[in-house]
Amino acid sequence: MKLQLPVHKNEHRTGTVTDLTYEGNGVIKVDHYPIFIPNALPGETIEYVVTKVSKNFAWGRALAWQTKSADRVELADQRYLQTGIAPLGHLSYPAQLKFKQKLLVDLLAKAHLPLEVAPTLGMKTPVRYRNKAQVPVKLIRGRLETGFYKRGSHDLVPIEDFLIQDPVIDQTIVAVRDVLRRHQIPAYDEQTGRGVIRTVMVRRGYYSHEVMVVLITKTKHLPAQQALIAEIVAAVPELKSLVQNINEKQTNKLLGDQNRVLWGQATINDQLLGIDFKISPLSFYQVNPQQTEKLYQTAIEQAKLDGSQTVIDAYCGIGTISLAVAKHAKKVYGVEIVPAAIADAKQNAALNGIDNAEFVVGKAEEQMAKWQAAGLKPDVLIVDPPRKGLAESLIEAAGVMGPQKIIYVSCNPATLVRDLQRLAAVGYQVTQPIQPVDQFPQTTHVESVTVLERTDK
Repeated sequence: MKLQLPVHKNEHRTGTVTDLTYEGNGVIKVDHYPIFIPNALPGETIEYVVTKVSKNFAWGRALAWQTKSADRVELADQRYLQTGIAPLGHLSYPAQLKFKQKLLVDLLAKAHLPLEVAPTLGMKTPVRYRNKAQVPVKLIRGRLETGFYKRGSHDLVPIEDFLIQDPVIDQTIVAVRDVLRRHQIPAYDEQTGRGVIRTVMVRRGYYSHEVMVVLITKTKHLPAQQALIAEIVAAVPELKSLVQNINEKQTNKLLGDQNRVLWGQATINDQLLGIDFKISPLSFYQVNPQQTEKLYQTAIEQAKLDGSQTVIDAYCGIGTISLAVAKHAKKVYGVEIVPAAIADAKQNAALNGIDNAEFVVGKAEEQMAKWQAAGLKPDVLIVDPPRKGLAESLIEAAGVMGPQKIIYVSCNPATLVRDLQRLAAVGYQVTQPIQPVDQFPQTTHVESVTVLERTDK
């Protein structure tokens, strides 16, 4: 029997948007059947066409607005929405902050967790904040272009002003693109596997203003190398590091393992909470330093550190949280699976004269079990996991170790909610309102800090 759906493809309809998904798409329901419509906001009545139909939901495209939301912002450039650079760029900033708080509230309600969520900590100027850009390079109609892919595709949309990036980074990308064009450096072609330049990566220190340019290439050989170097150095006044990263594999992975310094230093410097960091092409370093300082400051304040505590920082990266915490703790132990990140963390500790932080390479969950077996008794455990959240074995090790407090820094509300349920099973309860922090204005991402305390002692 064929399933009867309430809408069909290419049908023109009118409806009122009732919700916004976590991806920033408007939702219209027809007999409880959801239709997702980009660039549509709650409260708006729109005319739309159904573009795709499946068993559980459909997609539509807005054609005309009968009423518009008071929270709508008219974007000067629709490419920000088309490419996913700024999927919430059409929503006013106060409404974006409420949307991010609501994401957490709704997920907690769905999981029957009656927890409070504080208002989202936002930015004073929620644009031009990113200190790092990775822009693909493609040949379009015979011309080398830099830009961003259309959502869900590998079609490059040429863009020069990215809205959410440090303007000096945008200017640097255009300057590098023009040098590559002048010397007719061939762009890498995914279909044929031929070509040279895959991606241009630019980093700029928020406090230091030092610029790093990384040319990510398919080949070891870089045509017109000396001329490229001379012209990029001349075109980028704050340049401190020009690196070639070689990625010879046919892969979606952005960076290869091999770096060649073409000019200047191998790293640039920047600061977070007054701590100096050396940043290499491969370093994981938070892309919004202003909000990262708020995020880490919140974590430190909520941990109520007074200099007497032993702290474990699981997923420590290059030591950004560990080194900030070390100033307020007796001893900090950091673990991270990426060897290069641990090398950076040790170097950053030495750079800042911090001697009460110890770093080891390993899977967080395995190292936790080792520390627990060795009798290490932390007072506070800080976790800042990737989007997939905490491994079951890490939660088990935490339950056995029994730190009084766990500070959970999350970049994914869905896995946070799942992990809060798992942590409750080993004796930890949330004791303060969850604090969302807007690390990525104009996008749907939300970070948060949650404090859990041991309840069975």
